Order: sequence, then C-alpha cells, then structure tokens
Amino acid sequence: MSEAVLTEASDGVLTITINRPEAKNAVNREVAEGVAAAMERLDSDDSLTIGIITGAGGTFCSGMDLKAFLKGELPMVKGKGFAGFVEDPPAKPLIAAVDGYALAGGMEVAIGCDMVVANRDAQFGIPEVKRGLAAGAGALLKLPRMLPKRFAMELALTGDFISAQRAHEIGFVNRVVDGPAIEGAKELAATIAANGPLAVRKSKEVIAKTEDWSHDEMWAKQQEIIGGVFASEDAREGAAAFAEKRKPEWKGK
Repeated sequence: MSEAVLTEASDGVLTITINRPEAKNAVNREVAEGVAAAMERLDSDDSLTIGIITGAGGTFCSGMDLKAFLKGELPMVKGKGFAGFVEDPPAKPLIAAVDGYALAGGMEVAIGCDMVVANRDAQFGIPEVKRGLAAGAGALLKLPRMLPKRFAMELALTGDFISAQRAHEIGFVNRVVDGPAIEGAKELAATIAANGPLAVRKSKEVIAKTEDWSHDEMWAKQQEIIGGVFASEDAREGAAAFAEKRKPEWKGK
C-alpha cells in the first residue's frame, strides 16, 4: 500500500486515510491507486463490514492535485474513476469523515460515500467554475439526486463554500460533531458494524439502486437482492441471539 494512503482495520471497520497533508490531501495518481486498493480490500475481506475515508493533518481533501494535472497526470483509475472509487464505489458502506475542507474533487469524494460525518468547522464546495472547470467527478450527476435541485444548482454555478451545519440542514451531512470527525465516524461505523454484515451490504445495495427502478419493478428488484438475506445463517443467528438475550455471532452468510 502506498504511503500516500494509509489503512487500519479494527472491529470490522477499515479506516482509509489520504496521507498528503503537505498538499492538503489533494488527489494525484498515487492516491487514486492507493484508495482503489483499499476499496478492494474492504470488499474482499470478510472480517470487514464498513469503511471510513478521511484525510490526514486536519483537512479532508482539497480536490485534484492541479500541479500533477498540469504535468499530464490524471488522478483516477480505469473503471474506478476519480480518487480510485467514485465511479465504482465499494459494495460495503463507506463513511466520509470530514475535517477542514472538502472542496472540488474532495467534495466529490464525500459524495461518493454513503454517509458523511463532519467537524463543525468543516467547509464544503465545488468551486470548479471559479477556475473555468466543471465538477466532473460526480457532483453534477449525483448532487441533484441527493439534494433539492435548486440547492445543487446553486452549489455548482456559484462555486461558493457552505458550512458543515448548512450541509447538514440540506441533507448532505449526516452528523456534525465538535471534535475530530473521525471520532464521530467511528462511532457511527461501530453501530453499523455490530449488525449482520450480509444484511448491511444488501440493504446498501437496494438503497443505491432503487432510484433507477420504476414503480412497477421495484418490489421484484428488491426481492432479487434481499431474498437470500432471510434464508441466511445470519438471519437465523440474529433471531436466536435475540431470543437467548446474547450478542449475535455473525458469519456474513
């Protein structure tokens, strides 16, 4: 694993840290490849239920490394997109833990996650238009699905920043915390990791895909994904643990 991306696994949670504080954790090719490798580990390791992505040195991510870009380096991985995952997120849930700034591609990294926990002083924005660019790593496509369209339009066309509190008010941020965002993210991740891993993964899949389903097909599509959950060993274990008043021992199958 690259030193530009650090990973730590504990109690079913994989913490992924973009480790370029001297560059405000701007994403270059090395970061994209390191994050892609970490996401593959998250999905392939049966001991992991959920991931957290954060940045070192008090800043989440300032976006694309413009110096590297001017040298012809693209901060993406084929088939995975910007930062090694925004076009192909992991099957398992992912939380963004945001301190400082999540700007441009940095906000798009947060958009690519399933949940966001932010420090109260964090700032979010897609200021690409201020540089004559467009937010092409997911913001223009996904923000209108996450937020009221008029809010998404304002963010994209003004390029202005918004506070963590404002991001929470419009539904982009799940939780705002006073301390380091990683602490709040780990608390949320621990709650999720305590649940049945198969049920967690399949529940994410339904929510991620449902916006593309018509009313007539959505029940059948859901059943295709979650039908196996009800027949799983974990489902029986969960019921038995409840009846026996003990902690379940999940197998993820």
